[in-house]
Amino acid sequence: MRKTSDAWVRTWLSLGMLMLIGCMPFKPAGPADAPGELPETFAIYDGANDDLRPWWQTLGSFELNRLIDTALKDNFSLKEAWARLRQAKALAVVAGAERYPSVSANGSGEARRFRTYTTSTDTKWEDNYLLGLAGSYELDLWGRIRSQHEAALLDVSASQADLQTAAMTLAAEVTERWLATISLRLQDALLEKQLANNQTFLELIELRFRKGMVSALDVYQQKQVVETVRAKLPLVKAETRTNEHALAVLIGRPPRSDLKLMQDRMPVIGALPPVGLPADLLANRPDVRAAGMHLRAAQWQLAEARANRLPKLELNADAQFGPADLEQLLDTWLLSLAARLTAPIFDGGRLAAAVDHADAQVDENLWAYRLTVLTAVKEVEDALENEARQFEYLKGLENVMDAARHGFEEAVQRYRRGLSDYLPVLTQLIALQDLERDLIAQQETLIRYRISLHRALGGGWRGLPDEMVAPQTVVEDQG
Repeated sequence: MRKTSDAWVRTWLSLGMLMLIGCMPFKPAGPADAPGELPETFAIYDGANDDLRPWWQTLGSFELNRLIDTALKDNFSLKEAWARLRQAKALAVVAGAERYPSVSANGSGEARRFRTYTTSTDTKWEDNYLLGLAGSYELDLWGRIRSQHEAALLDVSASQADLQTAAMTLAAEVTERWLATISLRLQDALLEKQLANNQTFLELIELRFRKGMVSALDVYQQKQVVETVRAKLPLVKAETRTNEHALAVLIGRPPRSDLKLMQDRMPVIGALPPVGLPADLLANRPDVRAAGMHLRAAQWQLAEARANRLPKLELNADAQFGPADLEQLLDTWLLSLAARLTAPIFDGGRLAAAVDHADAQVDENLWAYRLTVLTAVKEVEDALENEARQFEYLKGLENVMDAARHGFEEAVQRYRRGLSDYLPVLTQLIALQDLERDLIAQQETLIRYRISLHRALGGGWRGLPDEMVAPQTVVEDQG
């Protein structure tokens, strides 16, 4: 009898120790740190404060502002991202529901008709019903439920950062399509002007040919220039229309919608925006924040997998009563309270493999996070370098075009005085017109590099709708 009593004492002491150990659940090893290889500053750094305006407003176009505002409200891909965020929020509620007791009700009823022949032939009815309440609650001894919930909350924050990334990408794509439309329209107008000038020059050559001043070769060569320019016009017009179609879809409109695009000149970019420090990208870039949150979520999932290998203590309560037991419902409920302790003994290595899988996912997310950070720094450096070199190239291209214009004028004068044939004129004309078209394309490229810089810096998300930039759900380690 003494041994039996000692066994019960040891059992209850063990349960008490389990309850105390429950105050020390598994937790992630530590926060996601940025790679130590980050440079202290970017190649171009002036220490200025960040501009809080949406970056597209710096281009000074009300038309562009209207297009981006429409896209942020009506773009279908962005609505998909919104739906994914709602899914993540719902899953977080599901994951957190286990932190609270669950209570369910059940009931049954029946009515029976019977006839007794011993005393009467009358038919009698008998009603019978049964009502019950069942409740259960798992004590989170090892932090399994908390880890599950924390991981789900971080997934919500990551989904919100993904939404911001999608919105930033959308704003850049709308700007690039709008910019390409302006560029193509300018090229189309330039080709029309070049065609008219070449046609006029062809008429002058034909007049000189009729007077016997030039050969037929000069006429054919100039006709070739005219037809070459004329052949390029349909391609530019087709590219303009397809670009407008793509822009319409980006803002949630049918492809042939009238977008009321009236701007007929390239936007002018100002000085470089404040680039800050490489470490600022960890907060400014939503894709970097999302990668960090995915890493933290994986760490919490690892803690959950480890806790799954340990015993679970669950409290259960059950009460049932019939017509005569209604007044005793509370007493019945209290008397049916019980505890159940379960622990895995043999599972074929399933739970251990789940821990290994979760640990590998942490490593995967860690390297993905570090790659995302370094890629973000690279994109800023690339954009700064490309814009600086493109600006220098444009300066050089303008000098080349100025020289080509003077060369063409000199070739025309020599041709009119009979000092040379038509070939120098033709060569200079083709070179000059190609440079005029190339200058428009290179101006577009310069602005594209500025757009890339804004995207790489990640600060433009501050101009998005309020619900997209609400404070992130940051899960702190409460110790």
